[in-house]
Amino acid sequence: MKKKGFLGYRQYVIAGLLIALAAVGTTALYSSRQEKEREQMEAELAEEMQKQADDIAAEESSEQSAEASALVPPKQSLNEMENELDDPAVTAELAEENNAAETEETEAAQSIQTTGKAQTLHFSEELLWPMEGNVIINYSMDSTVYFPTLDQYKYNPAVIIAGEVNDKVYAVAKGQIKSIENDEVTGCTVTVDLGDGYEAVYGQLKELNFAKGDYVEAGHVLGYVGEPTKYFTVEGSNLYFELDKDGTPVDPVAYFE
Repeated sequence: MKKKGFLGYRQYVIAGLLIALAAVGTTALYSSRQEKEREQMEAELAEEMQKQADDIAAEESSEQSAEASALVPPKQSLNEMENELDDPAVTAELAEENNAAETEETEAAQSIQTTGKAQTLHFSEELLWPMEGNVIINYSMDSTVYFPTLDQYKYNPAVIIAGEVNDKVYAVAKGQIKSIENDEVTGCTVTVDLGDGYEAVYGQLKELNFAKGDYVEAGHVLGYVGEPTKYFTVEGSNLYFELDKDGTPVDPVAYFE
């Protein structure tokens, strides 16, 4: 009877162990499955994040390319450019633009007012004509000449050159502007030191491009012809031009090129 009870007890123990082993095996199996599922989920999550990053990078690259395309105009082919240059209308337009740019640069250079360090002036005894026009009253210091507005004969220390209001008046030679005065007879009058005792006097001017002390080069636009003073109403608008040597008037026509 005792042996049978002992066998029954062993059976219970064995059965309990089997149940425990089964539980442990089940738990281990469940844990292993969870681990695999977790690893799979992490892998899928990493793949999804990488895909999103790739999509964002591709979108940014596309936007940058679009911006670059908008900023950089398409280049003309060499054939198209050659065809345009062969077109007489295009060639004429380019030439006109170049000429306009050169004219603007020249006028800008002439309008530059320079009062830098002193320059040594030497008169070459050759003058440019100060403007285009006919001499209506000649220089005359040996005998008198007739002045229509005054209706009298007088000595004339200058040449009176007919012109239109707003005609350009040019510097006859390189020099430095010595004075700018408003004279009753000659109106706005500019005196330029040419060096070696010579001075050029321009009268009946307006809208000067230079100031006292400025240096000018031959051919620079000093200013423009203004309305004549009351002493030259009959003669009309004109330029009064006088050339002095050591303070004495000389005939400027003898020095004109």
